[in-house]
Amino acid sequence: MDHLFTVTGETAIPISRTGLAAESLLERQHLQEWVIAHPQVLGESVLVITAEYDRWADTDGVPARDRLDVLGLDATGRLVVVELKRGTADRDVHLQAITYAALVSRFDLDTLAAAHRDFLSRRGSDLDIDACKQRLLDHVDGEWSPELLQRPRQVIIAADFPKQVTHSVVWLSEMSLDIDLIQVGLWKVGEHIVAGFTKVYPTPEVEEFTLAPTRIEGEAAAKKLQERARARNAVHVLVSAGLLPEGTRLRMTPRHGTTEAVRDAINAWLEEDTRRATATWTNNTAKPLVWDADGASYSPTGLANHIFTSVTSRTADGIQGTTWWDVDTSQVPSDVDVEEWAALAGFNLSGLAKQLTGTRKDWTMLHTLLGAVPTGQWTTYGDVAAVIGSHAVPVGRHLSACSQCPSPWRVLNAAGRVSDGFQWTDQTRTDTPMEILKAEGVHFDGAIADAEMRLGQDDLRRLLDS
Repeated sequence: MDHLFTVTGETAIPISRTGLAAESLLERQHLQEWVIAHPQVLGESVLVITAEYDRWADTDGVPARDRLDVLGLDATGRLVVVELKRGTADRDVHLQAITYAALVSRFDLDTLAAAHRDFLSRRGSDLDIDACKQRLLDHVDGEWSPELLQRPRQVIIAADFPKQVTHSVVWLSEMSLDIDLIQVGLWKVGEHIVAGFTKVYPTPEVEEFTLAPTRIEGEAAAKKLQERARARNAVHVLVSAGLLPEGTRLRMTPRHGTTEAVRDAINAWLEEDTRRATATWTNNTAKPLVWDADGASYSPTGLANHIFTSVTSRTADGIQGTTWWDVDTSQVPSDVDVEEWAALAGFNLSGLAKQLTGTRKDWTMLHTLLGAVPTGQWTTYGDVAAVIGSHAVPVGRHLSACSQCPSPWRVLNAAGRVSDGFQWTDQTRTDTPMEILKAEGVHFDGAIADAEMRLGQDDLRRLLDS
């Protein structure tokens, strides 16, 4: 982020850039604490295991003063080694990160649980070793994998990076080491200091073409990481988009990662107890499924693996669990349009996630767009969703719950009807969207709005641009 401005209408005023040293902010006391408090800067779903770790000193000969700044665990089961620099990174900072990665690659679950227990204890939270071990196991989507622990991801955070570091990191990445460079910047806004974390390498494009999991040595570990990452990303996309309301019912069909014989065996097992084939969705990124068979919470892949093992007595390998679970569209949530909900039929969780691009629970663009829809015209949930990068279902649910949305009555379902799920946020209102639209000049044929008065996706995009 090279330039930051405060804006008021047409006026943009540059914000002065500063730095940690200039503001007397320290690496360990301040920067490290920011990362611990907000581990999302390290990537998706990272649990901080420990900080300032130096317990290898006696056995590996590393001086005690050499401390690993932060060690995390991501939801795919990989360790995350973090090196922090409050100024420009040293020319050999990547070598430090590699050294720590090599050391932690030999850690097992017991070692990590002990480190986590000591870390929490230093910060005033006492958990016994078994509770810490379970916390680590619960954070990982799927079975605990020693193979993935041996391939830590490295993250270097600094104010800037010399060319020696960036060139070396690019080459090391091509040689199958996974290293992220994150730039931390500070700006002064009035009496406040604003911190920003920007991933400068790899960019999403580079990540797609040069850091794909297939480049990791070890075919089994690569496959496991790839499937977990896909499943994890699908869950995060769905939760972030708000597509599935709490309590959405799901039905299971075994698919990815199984043979026809195994699928037949699983289906026979499901018929013995129909509760085994159903689950309830919760918007919990770690374990969103509550299985009807036992009432416990699982990740989609974790539950698929559990079912696979229950039937075959074998350990599952490489199952993408989000492909196993379909939305039961026969049960329509009260705040969702029936026709829009029916459009989800035939899609599994993975397929639904692929429909959603760039979605997030930031409705600023939606509010801007609705405010631009003129009197006497209407649009649809689907067209609005396509323009803002969402889906018709979360758009409709948001409109029914947000008191700040301008003119929600001007959004109808794909058939041009008022949604069955439409409701006023002001419960005292007795007028209907159709009554208001008619008063604004929209013509209706029975319950269907005049298609000539509809704004399509191109029309909506022009409204945003203007």
